[in-house]
Amino acid sequence: MKLLYAEDERALSEAVADILAYHNYIVDAVYNGVDAYDYALAGDYDGIILDIMMPGRDGVEVLSALRKNGCRTPILLLTAKTQVDDRIRGLDAGADDYLPKPFDMGELLARVRAMLRRREEFHPDLLTFGDLTLNIQSGALSCGDRGCILPRQEYRLMEQLMEHHRIFLSSENLLIKAWGYDAETDVNSVWLYISYLRKRLAAMKSLVRIVSKRNIGYRLEMPL
Repeated sequence: MKLLYAEDERALSEAVADILAYHNYIVDAVYNGVDAYDYALAGDYDGIILDIMMPGRDGVEVLSALRKNGCRTPILLLTAKTQVDDRIRGLDAGADDYLPKPFDMGELLARVRAMLRRREEFHPDLLTFGDLTLNIQSGALSCGDRGCILPRQEYRLMEQLMEHHRIFLSSENLLIKAWGYDAETDVNSVWLYISYLRKRLAAMKSLVRIVSKRNIGYRLEMPL
């Protein structure tokens, strides 16, 4: 799952982004309302977390502009303000939920999970392809009675491959979806982690294969 997180307090942003990443979310962090709006329109996000008090444009302005542009991505508003009027303004502008600061990290994670469950597009807790099952919550990949908990980057790659198994995904596309836009790495990391996943599938004796097509990308295939 990929999130956009807009928060101008750098220390808080880093702490929250680390917690979200630990729970297998991909996070793009921005620090002002202008970037929040631009990233939200340009990116393919499953959810957006917006602080209301930001430089450039406040969170409610960004939210209103996104909704007017047809953005239907679920949005959670964060703010230090707790007045009822602020909550009403945010919800009327199209927010899916509202969480005042300071907040407990556990509650934030619960709000994010709830927000993502309410998306128009259904995403199951279990992804399946061929003889493989991937548990979205635990990161466990299994084949029959064999399985393992995938490390974070392997999990993110496998999630993308299973969700989009009908098409080839380019190395560049996988890099963005599994590492994020601001990743300090290159497509060599995709090639490396694809090799790790191939070894895991072989160890589990899965019939599923990660196939590649030169200059096109990767996808999962199951022999007929």
